[in-house]
Amino acid sequence: QVQLVESGGGSVQAGGSLRLSCAASGRTFTWYGMGWFRQAPGKEREFVAAISWHGGTTYYADSVKGRFTISRDNAKNTVYLQMNSLKPEDTAVYYCAADLEFISYTLPAAYDYWGQGTQLTVSS
Repeated sequence: QVQLVESGGGSVQAGGSLRLSCAASGRTFTWYGMGWFRQAPGKEREFVAAISWHGGTTYYADSVKGRFTISRDNAKNTVYLQMNSLKPEDTAVYYCAADLEFISYTLPAAYDYWGQGTQLTVSS
C-alpha cells in the first residue's frame, strides 16, 4: 500500500503561481512513477504531468506544457507540481497518483494509488 496526501492547493489570480506537493508513505516510493491529474466539475479526470521513478523523464499534457513543472525528491518521498502562469481553465481538483509499471502514464486507470485531491481555483 502507498498512501498519498496532496497539499498546496488554494485560490490564486490568473497569471499567478502555486506549488502542489504530494507526500507518500508506505511501500517504497522510488518503485513508482508518479502522476498528477485534475478534474473540473462535470468533466472527466485528465492527465496533467508524470515523472519516472528516478525523476529523469517527465511528461506533460499539451495544455500545461511550458507552464507546469513536475519534480520529485525521493529522499523526502514527495512529488511536486510547480504551476506558473495559471489560467482560469486550470481550476480543478488536483490529484497525485502512483503507478508501479509506468507504461500508460496518461491513463487514470493505469495508476495503483491515489491521493484525496487538493482544490485549485484560478480567478480572472
